[in-house]
Amino acid sequence: MKKRLTVRDITKLKLSPNQNQPIVSLVCYTAQMGRIINDHVDIILVGDSLGMTIYGFPNTLSVTLDMMINHGKAVVKSTDRPHIVVDMPFGSYEESPQVAFRSASKIMQETGAQSVKLEGGEEFAETIHFLTQRGIPVMGHIGLTPQRINTIGGFITQGKSEKESKKLISDAKAITEAGVFSMVVEAVPEILGKKITNTVTVPTISIGAGRNCDGQILVIHDILNLYGDFTPKFVKKYGEIDKHITEAVKNYSYEVKNKIFPTENNIFSLKNK
Repeated sequence: MKKRLTVRDITKLKLSPNQNQPIVSLVCYTAQMGRIINDHVDIILVGDSLGMTIYGFPNTLSVTLDMMINHGKAVVKSTDRPHIVVDMPFGSYEESPQVAFRSASKIMQETGAQSVKLEGGEEFAETIHFLTQRGIPVMGHIGLTPQRINTIGGFITQGKSEKESKKLISDAKAITEAGVFSMVVEAVPEILGKKITNTVTVPTISIGAGRNCDGQILVIHDILNLYGDFTPKFVKKYGEIDKHITEAVKNYSYEVKNKIFPTENNIFSLKNK
């Protein structure tokens, strides 16, 4: 049986002169996908982006704690190697460290995941410290934070001004000191992604933060072209599974309408006595 990667294992993957293999991460939400990617990634994030990719919501704000737990369970049960992180959804941690602990402990207990992720910088340092001191490993998330889409005003690149850049570096330092074991850095200029990576002592995982972070993460639906027409600049499509699905369904429809399917091989018959 494979040994699942721990927080300690992930922390050791911080790039150094002796360690030059970036951390491979993907966002996925289902047992089927979990089984497929199990042997090829270091981290699986069960992301609240499932609100958009699976449920068709316009953003992540409608995602509930129960939704995250159900999908987290599925991914944990179908994998045995990657470190599993489950997103804490909007409204499950912002009120207070105590509320955050109740939400996070529920996720950990009911899914079997190894850690949780929450969005935000200095303003959540106290919460992160509270959780990590009580046995809950936390992955941070700075830069573009989708749960604040209404405040930000859209899916907009962050850290483009000197003021924003300094703020994000301060955020990275603050959550590192608070105890995160790693952090996602989303949608910032590459030069800032590099500065943050060189500033903190924990691994940085880039999603649109350039080539100099300690690892990369993308959404499985994006790289397989399963999410729709919009593709963020930082996404590379490694497959066009949508075309294969469309072709398969089209062929199935044709065969049913023309009574080609089912064939003799697809039916049950009574055995002759």
